[in-house]
This record gives sequence, C-alpha cells and structure tokens, in this order.
Amino acid sequence: MAKFIGAKAHSARLARMAGSEMNDAVFQALFAAGNRIETTAERSITAGSVSGAGHVASQPGEAPNADTRLLDTSIETTGDRAVMKVRVTSNAPYSADLELGTSKMAARPFMGPAARKERSAATELVRKAVSRVSRKGA
Repeated sequence: MAKFIGAKAHSARLARMAGSEMNDAVFQALFAAGNRIETTAERSITAGSVSGAGHVASQPGEAPNADTRLLDTSIETTGDRAVMKVRVTSNAPYSADLELGTSKMAARPFMGPAARKERSAATELVRKAVSRVSRKGA
C-alpha cells in the first residue's frame, strides 16, 4: 500500500481553494481591479480638461475631455458576490455614444482603454489572492 506524504495538508489546501475564504478573497481582488479601472477611466476624462468657457473637445480616438463632470462622476464599480461578477459602468446618458461613436461623431473611448490598461494589474490582484489563500496554513 502506498503512503502519501502531505496528503492531509494538500486536502486542506484544496478545501480552502473551494471554500468561502477563497471566494471572498477573489471577489475582493476583482472589486479592487474594478476600482482601478474606474479610477483610470475617470482620470483619462479629467486630465488636462477645462470646464466652461475654455472647454476644448477631445480629438477622435482620445478620451473625452470633462466639461460638466457628469461623465467622470457617473462611473461606478458594482459587484455581485453570489455570481463573482464585478461591473464598471458609466451611467451618463451619452456614455455609449462617446465610447463607441455615432454616425455623426467618431468614438472617444474611455472605458475600453482603461480596462486594457489595468488588465495585467487585475490579473495580478486575483493571482495574489488565490496564492495567499491557498498557501495559508501550508
């Protein structure tokens, strides 16, 4: 009969990986990643922008320049722990038109570029969360 060394520790590690502690850690990492994307999108809109009389519209393909501040203040991160989903949304009525463009206006994306910029940081946050929980007590 074979003897397995470390089987009990491995079994405990697997239980932690499938348990609520892992779910909590991963959800927190996902939410932190969402907040990073939110902040990056907001900064892309407000960096160098001037509101009011001195406002200058952004160039096609660049993030919009803040004017009324409705766009950057409407970006929010929400999550649903039960399904492990985090969403970063912009709720200004013209968000989609700016992000995707229209037949009369070229796109001025701000959400997609922010998500792409933060992708590796988001991956690293989740990787560290999984590693931290799976190594706990090992």
